[in-house]
Amino acid sequence: MARVYNFSAGPAMLPEEVLRQAADEMLDYKGTGMSVMEMSHRSAAYKAIIETAEADLRELLDIPGNYQVLFLQGGATQQFAAIPMNLMRSKVADYIVSGSWSKKAFKEAKLYGDARCVASSEDGNFSYVPDVEGLAFSPDADYVYICQNETIYGTRYTKLPETGDVPLVTDVSSMFLSEPMDVSRFGLIYGGVQKNVGPAGVTIVIVRDDLIREDVLPFTPTIMRYSTQAEAGSLYNTPPAYGIYICGLVFQWLKRRGGLEAMQRTNERKANLLYEFLDQSQLFSGTARREDRSLMNVPFVTGSADLDALFVSEAKDSGLESLKGHRSVGGMRASIYNAMPYEGVEALVRFMERFEANHR
Repeated sequence: MARVYNFSAGPAMLPEEVLRQAADEMLDYKGTGMSVMEMSHRSAAYKAIIETAEADLRELLDIPGNYQVLFLQGGATQQFAAIPMNLMRSKVADYIVSGSWSKKAFKEAKLYGDARCVASSEDGNFSYVPDVEGLAFSPDADYVYICQNETIYGTRYTKLPETGDVPLVTDVSSMFLSEPMDVSRFGLIYGGVQKNVGPAGVTIVIVRDDLIREDVLPFTPTIMRYSTQAEAGSLYNTPPAYGIYICGLVFQWLKRRGGLEAMQRTNERKANLLYEFLDQSQLFSGTARREDRSLMNVPFVTGSADLDALFVSEAKDSGLESLKGHRSVGGMRASIYNAMPYEGVEALVRFMERFEANHR
């Protein structure tokens, strides 16, 4: 059976080149006589894998030397708790709520201190990103939190809040490595990799050295302390070893394709193709405010639940997989991450044109 174009929001497509390399190395990784899936995380072979992965990630993002890279488990959702446990030392934090994931993170943080919602777009069903211009942040806040790309609602920040000396924390799960970013603007960057970087099971945290301290909230589990994982080089316990290996292959794939500047150009080209069709369509319409549209996640609707369901069904029959939208928005959602080729978006737009001609 031919491979489909998989528009899933995550777990999502991986580059075919990476999958073929992993298949070739499945039974014998570089003459070790075993799969990476089988080898000890304390072995010399695996040490080289994780160290190379970190070095390649540092190169891709130009990560400054005063930041630690941690390969963790627990998904991005675990970081909703780990971040306040590690950073909320004064028990105060400001949250900008722009969608489901930042709303969940805010709700979790309230368990650990005075988490304050300084702006929200819930009044518009998160169809836009709150205006961050001139926002007043708590002078005693330990950090300011954003989700830079909201997967469900298809919105992203095009301007970052100015937080002064207060560290800015960002969840980049669904836009990670899709474009360059200035790591020095943030105190902490994190994301689950299963959307744009690798297989489910790995979470990457990039955290500034001065935020890795021992004086965390006293009930913070040892394994969830950034200091524990940083001191152990992400090997305090058995890491998600095979997933990290796949992430490392993706990092190398990105480097071969010209790095994040080249990736951004490709992603903008894909997104523009889809948005240009949506903007002229008489049947389909996007749900995110135009100036806040994500390059990665594109939700759209026909206005008819029956037509939406028919579209998803017929698209699947045409090799266009996982286009059903999240229940919060309805309709459809096309996630067009790094691994989605331009030809996949072309195929989607051609199908949408045919569907519209038949059902307008």
